[in-house]
Amino acid sequence: MAALSRERAVAVIGSGAMGAGIAQVAAVAGYTVCLYDTRPDAVAKAISDIAAALNKLVARQRMDAVACAVAIARLRAAVTPADVAGAGLVVEAIVENLEAKRALFAQLEGIVADDCILATNTSSISVTAIAAGLRVPGRLVGMHFFNPVPLMALCEVVSGLATDAAVAQTVYDTAAAWGKNPVHAKSTPGFIVNRVARPFYAEGWRLLSEQAADAATIDAVMREAGGFRMGPFELMDLIGHDVNFAVTQSVFNAYFGDPRFTPSVLQQEMVNAGFLGRKAGRGCYRYDDGAATPQAQSEAPQPKPEYVSYTIEQGMASHAVGGAVADALAARLRAAGIAISHRTTPETIRHAGPHDDAPAFHCSGAAVYLTDGRSATQRARDNNHPDTVLFDLALDYAAARRIAIARSDQCAPAACDAVVGLLQAAGFIVTRLDDVPGMAVMRTVAMLANEAADAVNQGVCSAAAADIAMQKGVNYPRGPLAWADAVGIEHVVRVLANLAASYGEDRYRVSPLLRRKQAGGGRFHE
Repeated sequence: MAALSRERAVAVIGSGAMGAGIAQVAAVAGYTVCLYDTRPDAVAKAISDIAAALNKLVARQRMDAVACAVAIARLRAAVTPADVAGAGLVVEAIVENLEAKRALFAQLEGIVADDCILATNTSSISVTAIAAGLRVPGRLVGMHFFNPVPLMALCEVVSGLATDAAVAQTVYDTAAAWGKNPVHAKSTPGFIVNRVARPFYAEGWRLLSEQAADAATIDAVMREAGGFRMGPFELMDLIGHDVNFAVTQSVFNAYFGDPRFTPSVLQQEMVNAGFLGRKAGRGCYRYDDGAATPQAQSEAPQPKPEYVSYTIEQGMASHAVGGAVADALAARLRAAGIAISHRTTPETIRHAGPHDDAPAFHCSGAAVYLTDGRSATQRARDNNHPDTVLFDLALDYAAARRIAIARSDQCAPAACDAVVGLLQAAGFIVTRLDDVPGMAVMRTVAMLANEAADAVNQGVCSAAAADIAMQKGVNYPRGPLAWADAVGIEHVVRVLANLAASYGEDRYRVSPLLRRKQAGGGRFHE
């Protein structure tokens, strides 16, 4: 297969932000573009806006002036739908309404040639449903771009039940020729990104509703420890809570009420109040003039403990569950000049209870573990060690600015303070979350990996496509499945299983594919 020939024109129907963006990238890539809208003035404005955007790139020396002029010259205003008759590809970017899209494509079938590919930019409607009733349903495919189209690299190429594989591949190659990172996906609710991303928001709402911390603190932990560009609450404020809540409801309903996608009552209240985010001047944060920026919680300075040890299981080291992550934190401590006594326990020795809780750090009587989905209080009881402190996952312990901890209800304040002092001595800003299972970054990453694994297991996409989609479509710092590999699939499964046990909800059920990888000792990316 190959991309659509540049001798064939591309038609874009709908000249809003998405349609104009699609027209821009196609024209820059060398295609003649016919832009049509039922409002001729909207087409004229879109072409003018595209020209202004390209000229700004020239001014910033990010585009050649000649290339800019040529790209602008490739843009044509279609006066009637009949003007797109010669197109080899028509991309629809109209209102997100099934009947409107069906009516448009039925009209186009009577205008364009039989070899013209029809593409829909829908973000949530079934591609199979849009194609139903067409004379040639096999030539309709999803071509889902992300806003703003010129800047966002991802394009989900979505095949419905009737989509011809050759058509999907041509659109995939064409998107690549336009400079995008395309991924193949099957037409299921949410496709890849809008499905896999749901836990990023949902777990944030859970943490807030259970008073783990306030929104500003959770956002700071997700940014400064998890490596995400924005935390869930500031991102939802940017998207708009009405939009984000509607997508969550749509996915929840499309999966027949699967608890994994349950909307948040707190977010419903935000929508009911009209606190829609930046566009309303208020959301999880206030945006009116003079509004104070809320500060994330940080622990007060504490002295460094005199003695620190790091205990691992004999013969296993970083192969132990969570060991690679704990090793990374130990490396940060050592790099900061903190002397750590290294202790190894025999393989046969276990703490009280059914869980293997090596590796662990010990200082001033506190036992410090990577969270495994249990609360610190539960873990303290299971291990018969009251002074238990947990630390959260970080994208890169060597570079992370912040780290989150949680202490058991039984933990003595002095023991927790010693852990705070230890982490502060390594250069971390330390944030203490209330003792909720799985903490913040770990439970979110585990659920993102779980959803991505289920998408792969159900044939929606490949593992590589899932990770590319989340990195290029929503700027995640690492693909969810690559993150599961890095943390250790066995540990991710343990976190999910412990979350399920803590909450008693099917929401945290473990994907069969994660279980399979765990059992086989495999990885998603070899």
